[in-house]
Amino acid sequence: MRIVFVHGACVRDGAWWWSRVDALLAAGGTTSVAVRLPSCGELPDARRPAGLDDDVEETRRVLRDGGPTILVGHSYGGVVATAAADAGDVRHLVYVSSFLPDVGESLADLGPAGPAPHLEFFADRTFTARAGLVPPLFLHDCDAAAVEGAMARLVRQDAAVLTTPARYAGWRSIPSTAVVCAGDRATPPEVQRAQAARAGRTVELATGHHPMLSHPELLAALLWEIVAEPD
Repeated sequence: MRIVFVHGACVRDGAWWWSRVDALLAAGGTTSVAVRLPSCGELPDARRPAGLDDDVEETRRVLRDGGPTILVGHSYGGVVATAAADAGDVRHLVYVSSFLPDVGESLADLGPAGPAPHLEFFADRTFTARAGLVPPLFLHDCDAAAVEGAMARLVRQDAAVLTTPARYAGWRSIPSTAVVCAGDRATPPEVQRAQAARAGRTVELATGHHPMLSHPELLAALLWEIVAEPD
């Protein structure tokens, strides 16, 4: 079984964001790969501006390249994973502090009304996370190295990813687990729980928005548990 990771919005270098979990999984003999999202500028030859559909197609490409897969989406990455899960052989969807859109729903339809205060929007129709709010809201339970690495990887992203509807809803037909991060200061736990109600089961962790950085052992243990489940 292979693990495919999809990171969240407004950051680059997906392999770095998942590297602590990847190291634990690899030590236990489980391989993983992180998708590079065109909308975050991770594929230099991608068309610009790149949007949700481009992220979904790149994720589908990665899924088609492997065998049985557990597909893991974090935050915005859950929207991508949801819409891409019809490619390859996805056996389980895992959502981490994330969103589970139905067909025709966008990320903007699923959270609180209005722009999130920790996001900044620009005249060129891009957006990013406000740098001053990232450590206290997104990384408050992370160590200094994780905070430094995360801050160095913030990017601007096409704002259309927030309003583009999903064309497929993988959680409707694929077994799924939603991870609610109960200490998250960015995506309110009550919003996460409302989304998690669409998943097959819910697991709560007492972490902030990025458990892959703050408590990678908890995510690795959950993924091993899913890997061990009978088909």
